[in-house]
Amino acid sequence: MHTLIQWLLDTIGSMGYPGILLLMAMESSIIPVPSELVMPPAGYLAFQGKMNMGVAILCGTVGSLVGAYVNYFASHYLGRPLILKYGKYVLIPPDKFVRVEQFFLKHGEISTFIGRLLPVIRHLISIPAGVAGMNHIKFTLYTLLGAGLWRTILTGIGYAIGENQLLIMHYSHKALLWVLLFSIILVAVYIWRQRCRDSKA
Repeated sequence: MHTLIQWLLDTIGSMGYPGILLLMAMESSIIPVPSELVMPPAGYLAFQGKMNMGVAILCGTVGSLVGAYVNYFASHYLGRPLILKYGKYVLIPPDKFVRVEQFFLKHGEISTFIGRLLPVIRHLISIPAGVAGMNHIKFTLYTLLGAGLWRTILTGIGYAIGENQLLIMHYSHKALLWVLLFSIILVAVYIWRQRCRDSKA
């Protein structure tokens, strides 16, 4: 583990801020580069004075948006026509696709925000957003909010742990559990508010 941490520190240190942006863009697209392996070492390097913490978080967040838009545009301009034309052959007929599309257009904000916080889902959440043609301002805002929050948490862990490199991954996984709990609570509150709003309508 110590060897892995040291290799990550050396790699992130040598690549600098453009490397963080590139790796986080890859994470948000189809190439699974775990942010847990990139942002905590960046925070540790900030603790050592070799990086600026704010700039590292900014690069990681902007990189996430860039990668998210790669998936967004690919799914919008390639995926949507394919689904409409051939979806009926894979159990996605046009009427079912329209229902899924309307659901995402109605709940896309919370879906995008929560999706940016969760592993695996953060690689995929831009696809339904692109297929549904989610509003660009909303997509950008909630992608930046979700990605920025997660990048800040991970970078803060690396900075706060300081010299104890071996605890970086340990606390990164702990942070993920807390984020999962936060996401569950947020979704529950969102559903409750939607039901209250529908009952008054």
